[in-house]
Amino acid sequence: MINLLLCGNKKVFDGVLTLLISILNRTKESLNCYVFTMDKSELKKEFVPIDDEQIEFLNKIVKEKSLKSNVTKIDVTELYNREFKGSKNETAYCTPYTLLRLLIDLVPNIPDKILYLDVDMMVGGDLNNLFNIDIEEYEYAAVKEKYGCWFIRPDYINAGMLLINMKKSRENKLFEKARKLIKTKKLLFADQDALFWSTTKKKIIPRIYNEQSDFNRKDTIVCHFCKRLLWLPYPHTENFKQWNVEEIHKVLKCYSYDSDLNEYLKFKEEFEERKGKVKIES
Repeated sequence: MINLLLCGNKKVFDGVLTLLISILNRTKESLNCYVFTMDKSELKKEFVPIDDEQIEFLNKIVKEKSLKSNVTKIDVTELYNREFKGSKNETAYCTPYTLLRLLIDLVPNIPDKILYLDVDMMVGGDLNNLFNIDIEEYEYAAVKEKYGCWFIRPDYINAGMLLINMKKSRENKLFEKARKLIKTKKLLFADQDALFWSTTKKKIIPRIYNEQSDFNRKDTIVCHFCKRLLWLPYPHTENFKQWNVEEIHKVLKCYSYDSDLNEYLKFKEEFEERKGKVKIES
C-alpha cells in the first residue's frame, strides 16, 4: 500500500483526478490517499473545500482500477485557523492551501511513511520506485529545486514531492519548527522555505522523482508541471498544468501522458453528467 497526501480546495479536482489516473495506470500497488482541504472562503469565495461528491467520484475511479485503493477527505480548517490564520504567510505566493502539508503531524493516524505530491504532477513510471526509497535515517527525501539550487543554496529542495518519514520528522520537530517560521517570519516561498530551513536531515534523490522542466523525459517517475521561466523571445513565465490538455500539446509539446489525459477527459465528462442529473432530480 502506498500512502499518499494531496492538498487543496474544490478547484484541485482536475489535478487530483489526472494524477491518480497516471499513478494507477503504472503502479500495481494500491493507494491509500488522503486529501487535506479547508474552507477559507472569507479570504476568497473560491477557497472552499473539495466536496464530498468529488471525493465519492474519485473513490469510484480508483476502485475501478485498484479495488483496495481509497481516497479520504480530511477537513483541516480548524487546525489551519488555530495555527496559521492571520499569519505573515497566509497571503503567500500561491494560496493558503500550500501550507496544509505543514499540519500533517497534527492529524491523527497518519502512517509512518507517506508521500506528498503537488496536484500539478503526473506519474510516468511505477511509483513504488519512489515510495520504497530507504529514508529511515532522514526526515524526508526530495529533489533539488530547478532554480533555487542555483540562486538560494545548492541543496535547496522543491517541496512539491516529499517522501516523508513521520517518525523522524516528529522526533526532530520538523513540522513544528516549520509552522513557527510561517507564523513569525515572512518567507518568499512560504511552505517550501519553512520546510527547508527547519530540516535536520534530508535525502536528496535524482530529478526523475520530481522532473521540473523536461516534460518528455523517458525515465521520469514524477513529472511536475510547475511554472517555468523562459528567456526567449523575452523573459516570461509559463504555467500550464496537465489538465490544460491543449496547451500541454501545443506549447509544451508533451504527449507522454495522452492515454491518461484521454481517460481524464472521459471521466470528467461522466462526472459533469452525474452532477447534472443530481441537479435535475433535486
